Amino acid sequence: MTGLKTCAVALAICTAVSAQAKPPLSDVPEIDGTLFVVALANEVGRKCDDISARRLKGYNMLFQLRSRANELGYTDAEIRAFVESDAEKAKMRSRGEKYLESKGVNIDQPDTYCAFGRTEIANSSAIGALLKAR
Repeated sequence: MTGLKTCAVALAICTAVSAQAKPPLSDVPEIDGTLFVVALANEVGRKCDDISARRLKGYNMLFQLRSRANELGYTDAEIRAFVESDAEKAKMRSRGEKYLESKGVNIDQPDTYCAFGRTEIANSSAIGALLKAR
C-alpha cells in the first residue's frame, strides 16, 4: 500500500508541476500564429484605403483563441498579460514588418499593403479571409 501512496503522491506532484510549467503563449504556435494573422489583417486594413479588415470575423477568432488558451490551462489574466505586454507587442510588430517586407510590402508605401492584401484575398489565405476589398 505504501508503494501505491508513493505513486499517487508522485503523480500529483508531476501533474502540478506540468500544470505550472506552461510555455509562454508566444511559444504556443496555434495561439501566436492566429494572433499574428489577425494582426497582419488589421494592419493591412489600416494602411490600405481599398481594403478593410473583417473586424467581426477577427474578433470572433480572438474569442475562440481565448477559449482555446483557457482549454490549454491559461487563465484570462495570463492571456490578458500576454496580449497587453509591450514586449510581446514589439516582438509581434517586428515579426510582422519582416513578414510583410518578405512579401514585397514597403511599410512607407500604402499601395504595397493593398497589393499584398489583394493577393491574400485572391489566394483565400488565412490573412485574406480577414480582409475585404472595398
